[in-house]
Amino acid sequence: MSENKYTKWVACWGNATSITDRKEAVYAKDITLRYPIRMCFSGSKLRFRFSNLTGTEAVTISEAFVAHTPITFEGNKQGVIAPGKEIESDEIPFNVTAGETLDVSLYFADFTQMNAGTLITGPLSSGKYSYGNFANADELPADLTRNTNWFYFLNTIDILTEEKNFALVCYGDSITAQDWPDYLSIRAAQEGFNNVSIIRRAVSGTRILRQYDCITYAAYGLKGATRFPIEMNVAGAKSVIIQHGINDIIHPVGAEVNQFRPWSDMPTTQNLIDGVEKIYIAHARSLGLNVWSGTLLPIFGWRTYNENRDVIRNEFNKWLRESDKFNGCVDFDKAVQDSADPKKFADGFDSGDHLHPSAKAYEAMAECVPAELLK
Repeated sequence: MSENKYTKWVACWGNATSITDRKEAVYAKDITLRYPIRMCFSGSKLRFRFSNLTGTEAVTISEAFVAHTPITFEGNKQGVIAPGKEIESDEIPFNVTAGETLDVSLYFADFTQMNAGTLITGPLSSGKYSYGNFANADELPADLTRNTNWFYFLNTIDILTEEKNFALVCYGDSITAQDWPDYLSIRAAQEGFNNVSIIRRAVSGTRILRQYDCITYAAYGLKGATRFPIEMNVAGAKSVIIQHGINDIIHPVGAEVNQFRPWSDMPTTQNLIDGVEKIYIAHARSLGLNVWSGTLLPIFGWRTYNENRDVIRNEFNKWLRESDKFNGCVDFDKAVQDSADPKKFADGFDSGDHLHPSAKAYEAMAECVPAELLK
């Protein structure tokens, strides 16, 4: 296909950016990050967005490569990301064939605050880090390299591709930060839905209505009103699936138990509905997106489970299924629940903590996404 057929920028890979889990070590130096990214579209150019959204200090990318091609910033090999900001690379001429995997490698020479990133998992989501500068190396040295599921700074990859291609955004919390979007990408490729990219915008622990401003829970991420407008910056997006709200329901335990998780944070069903309508749907519609709801999964057996929390979950799910505010509903709850006891996961579908699904259940979640969202 000739290059002039490639006329539209579409996000082909995307992640959220949040506050990393700040334990004892919060800085790195002389470190290479490498992330293999499966390219779902063919195209002729790439551009990269890097985010320091939750950083409090500037971050300098000393050099970056896609495969062995330099990623540049206004013609320079270095890119500086101010605290709380995002930057975009130059447009990089690069012939891409759909289905290939490209390594994106970043090197940080000086002390770097590793405060902006997100933990994600799934069969397509893993990276490596090495001590030293190996950003342009064919292979990373085994004795200096470890695997990681933390994706630091790399936020979005856009490709100049065909007009028919588009992005589907998956927005949520740890359920979406884990495996089902990867399985949805695999399903789309296997079933011949070759014009859709699956863009994950998910942060573990996040709530619609609240966020934590203490270092113990800061990694639980930003509240919906802060996250959503930033994370919906997705080139070529057509639709968004919103599967969010379970943490609003399960987090409050009372200040006498935990000072950061008071009962005053406990939402009513109407609070959740209002939040979705005012924060999510209104903004998504302003961008011209189709908006699909995703129901909340079973929580029976989770350590803060009680009947009142499940009443709220079921009332909220009823609205998510029936409201005319959405273009449709992806009924994840129905896909993973025990048909004989719907408050529980089906056999083999519980990861063991009674909140997060098993790998088999994540595959079932991907399978239940209506085909019309992938066409």
